[in-house]
Amino acid sequence: FLQSYRKLAQMPSPTLKPVELRSLLERVAVLETRLNVEIVPGAERALMLDPDLIEQMLINLVRNAVDAALQQAQSAQANQETTAPKVSIRWEQYDRKVGLIVEDNGIGLLNPSNAFVPFYTTKPGGSGIGLVLSQQIAEAHGGSIELANRRDTRGCIVKVLLPYRSSLG
Repeated sequence: FLQSYRKLAQMPSPTLKPVELRSLLERVAVLETRLNVEIVPGAERALMLDPDLIEQMLINLVRNAVDAALQQAQSAQANQETTAPKVSIRWEQYDRKVGLIVEDNGIGLLNPSNAFVPFYTTKPGGSGIGLVLSQQIAEAHGGSIELANRRDTRGCIVKVLLPYRSSLG
């Protein structure tokens, strides 16, 4: 508990530098070894971000998505359904924001109102700080995180909205 609390309380301020989104997302996708995380190509974008903090945030979000997709796949297999687990990451440009979007075909959000409550978890052995820490990282960059169940199919969509501060100013 204390170690988890320390992570939340001692988050450093972002050190911004130009970061290519595609290469950042590729680094995060490669780190997840349980499932091939699909990167949906988008327009080339370089943003002013703290690459270490944003990478940590995305690792948390992708790990949660993979956990959910694999859990759903196990449930489907037990019911003799054939649903392959799937997680994808993409980015979209909005007016003055960029959205980093993680989608899965997992079980979806069972209790979205508790998603950002520190130390609340539905995972055995979970610490309940991954989403809270991710939210803090997004907010430290002037952004936000939105969580929702997907409308088109089963699963969850996480959208991290960050201000579009290009490396060119």
